[in-house]
Amino acid sequence: MSKATRNRQQSARERIAAQQAAARRAEVRKRMLIAGGSIVAVLAVVVAFIVIKLSAGKPAAPASGVTGTALPASVIRDVTTVPASTLNTVGAGSVPATFRTPVTNISGPPLTQAGKPEMLYIGAEFCPFCAAMRWSMAVALSRFGTLSPLHGIHSSGTDTFPNTATLTFYKSSYSSKYLTFTAVENEKIDHSPLQSTTPRQQAVWDKYQPDAATRGYPFIDIGNKYMLTYIYNPQVLAGKTWSQIAAALRDPSSPIAQGADGAANYLTAGICKITHNTPASVCTSPAITALEGKL
Repeated sequence: MSKATRNRQQSARERIAAQQAAARRAEVRKRMLIAGGSIVAVLAVVVAFIVIKLSAGKPAAPASGVTGTALPASVIRDVTTVPASTLNTVGAGSVPATFRTPVTNISGPPLTQAGKPEMLYIGAEFCPFCAAMRWSMAVALSRFGTLSPLHGIHSSGTDTFPNTATLTFYKSSYSSKYLTFTAVENEKIDHSPLQSTTPRQQAVWDKYQPDAATRGYPFIDIGNKYMLTYIYNPQVLAGKTWSQIAAALRDPSSPIAQGADGAANYLTAGICKITHNTPASVCTSPAITALEGKL
């Protein structure tokens, strides 16, 4: 074999060896990349589990523009589905013992909205008397339609009946075939402005509570036919949680039901008057027909 031939064969072997070495290096890099990717994927899963674990148990943040705390489904159910049998048993409840004349007859052009009779509420989130009446309004309004969402708050800690557990109607909506409900939460817990009354709403408020020195919360106008403020003693709610209050609404013997459900029945009777006693399933119940006769 000539020297030139040997040199060509050697060069060929060297090229093959170099190519094989390059291939091995590429394979090593590939395996390292796969291994590294797997590690990153595993770490991502671990981090996700940690985030989920840390987030568990934290209360959901309220939706943008909504005050208060989202309430458990059990509380919402207890408030919005108080049995008719319970309400009939309560009747007027403890209301007459608190106020001799709980409902004031008023007169004026029918208060309507969207072609339906309107119930107007003006209150404030700090107000302990509003705190009491919101439970009653939620019970009564739920007999005619759907009020949602319901969020929980506490009244001011520096006012009378401090830190009363209640609802807020800020950003709530109401759907009903029979009635329009308009809620204005005028001030926050710290007394700063929350919702302003419209000129029409303010005119109604001024008409029926003309003295600015004594005008206050809550103001409830049922169709420009009946006016209420608060009509039972908020003391019965003292120290109770949202869940405890909601559950007590279903027990006709409880002081909470006697106050809040009794007030709800008065509200229901007033609403039945402006809806011409519809729906009959609500307005012809014994407790409501009895109270309608007293309005």
